[in-house]
Amino acid sequence: MLRIVDFKRKTDGIEASVISVEYAPCRSARVALIEYADEFKTKSYILAPDGMKAGDKVMSGETAEPKPGNCLPLSRIPIGLTIHNIEIKPGRGGQIARSAGCSATLGARDKGQALVTLPSGEVRRVSDKCRATIGTVSNVEHFNVSLGKAGRKRWLGRKPHNRGMAMNPTDHPMGGGEGRSKSGGHPKGPSGVLAKGGKTRSKKKPSNAAIVRRRPAGPFQKHNG
Repeated sequence: MLRIVDFKRKTDGIEASVISVEYAPCRSARVALIEYADEFKTKSYILAPDGMKAGDKVMSGETAEPKPGNCLPLSRIPIGLTIHNIEIKPGRGGQIARSAGCSATLGARDKGQALVTLPSGEVRRVSDKCRATIGTVSNVEHFNVSLGKAGRKRWLGRKPHNRGMAMNPTDHPMGGGEGRSKSGGHPKGPSGVLAKGGKTRSKKKPSNAAIVRRRPAGPFQKHNG
């Protein structure tokens, strides 16, 4: 069953105890089940930061200490601290750095804005009223997992596809040739459009104005300029 994770962390000023750190299906990171010290003993799931264990105490709000697992506005977080589960707009809930092992760095603050260096290397400007959680997302070794067989990849929803190079020239622009031939051209899609190196981000996205520095270009982008 899918675990409903609280990405907003709006229960301010009430300390919560970590009951357990659990595996969550459909999510690479671990989640922590917490219980608030209110009259209703409210329970919820949050993203577990690296190193969290049962019995730890967490809190959210402006009065919380900047320690792993606590959720604070960016205006209350010391410069240079590692953060995750970062909001893009205040009150919307965390949207950045939520997968296993991810973290961002709070770079600077000025005039109600904060600069955050994302895991990709991109530097983005967000309001210092946006919230973030201190620490790195748990399950750091997730990238070392070996699926072991093709069937496990099918369980994750990925079906096999045929390579263009293995087709005939009539079926694909990269088909044909004796042996493993590249057909004398750059990688293309079935319609003949170049498949690698192009930028896929929309130029009309309103959030483009919030990007201070783009992420480093990949090898194909460097090749194609």
